Amino acid sequence: MPREPVSENSRVALRIRPVDKALIMRAVALSQTDMTDFIVRTALREAQSVVEEYEQIKLTKRDSQLVMDALEKPPAPNAKLRKAARALPKLT
Repeated sequence: MPREPVSENSRVALRIRPVDKALIMRAVALSQTDMTDFIVRTALREAQSVVEEYEQIKLTKRDSQLVMDALEKPPAPNAKLRKAARALPKLT
């Protein structure tokens, strides 16, 4: 289970293999930035990608058309839906 973020501390400490650090340092030098900026930019880009993957539903053209058709011409309510609607409290 993910932990709640700690708002008082903006530091992140990492343990990393020397070979991985060397690669990151090379990328930092090539991109002419500092390590903190490089790591934060890269991590944020990946984090945004992961969030989008889990929070957005991507439909094919066919599926999009099925949704639009169902919205424009909804099916008639079946017995279960009518029963559920009758069970709702009356708004007055």
